[in-house]
Order: sequence, then C-alpha cells, then structure tokens
Amino acid sequence: MATSEVKVLGSWPSQFAMRPRIALNIKSVHYEFIEEKNMLENKSQLLLQSNPVYKKIPVLFHGDNKPICESLIIVQYIDETWSSAPSILPSDPYERAVARFWAAYLDDKVFILHTLFLQTSLLVSCFFVA
Repeated sequence: MATSEVKVLGSWPSQFAMRPRIALNIKSVHYEFIEEKNMLENKSQLLLQSNPVYKKIPVLFHGDNKPICESLIIVQYIDETWSSAPSILPSDPYERAVARFWAAYLDDKVFILHTLFLQTSLLVSCFFVA
C-alpha cells in the first residue's frame, strides 16, 4: 500500500495519536504522518474539516481520504481493514476483554498523569518565558 493512501493527522507527544501509529506498524502498513502543530492555539483547517465534532487528533485518512476519528475507533478500523496481518487484539474473547481492561486502565490512570505533566510543563515554560 502506498504511503499516500494512508495518513495519520496527529501530534508526536499525543498518546492518542500514538495508538494508530502503533497499530499501523503492527500491521506493517506504510503511512504518512501529518504533524498538527499549535494544538492549543490554532487548529489547522485540515483538522477542523476532518473532525468537526471534537476538533481533536488523531484522524486517519485511508484511500479516498475519508476521515476516521477517535483513536480506539481508528485502531479497530486498522485491525479490520488489514485483517491478513497479525491481529492487534487476541482472538480469545476473555483475553480480548483483559487487553481492553488494561487499555482503559492506561487511559484512566497513566495517560491522565502524562497529560497533566505536559500541561504543567507548558504552563511552567510559559511562566518563565514571559
């Protein structure tokens, strides 16, 4: 699959933008990463048009460039679209449930701390720059 057929709109420090990138790498799908800069100040026109409801990254574009939003939905789409490659989740329903539990745990506990750390770092750097 050509790089131009798969694109991920995201920001490198975002754990949510990292999910589709990891899933694409597991599936050995080549993609283009489009960096969304200045997420707090000015969101790009591409982001606003691609995700008009939440106006957040990540956004996946595949083939005819129809946008797919929300990281877990994107990961499910990737798993279903490239089904001949290794599956992202285990095939056993119990093991899948356990994997989803840990993904939710990371969202609720670890990623919240990561986000708070990034926001605090941003505030501190703004304070010392001003």
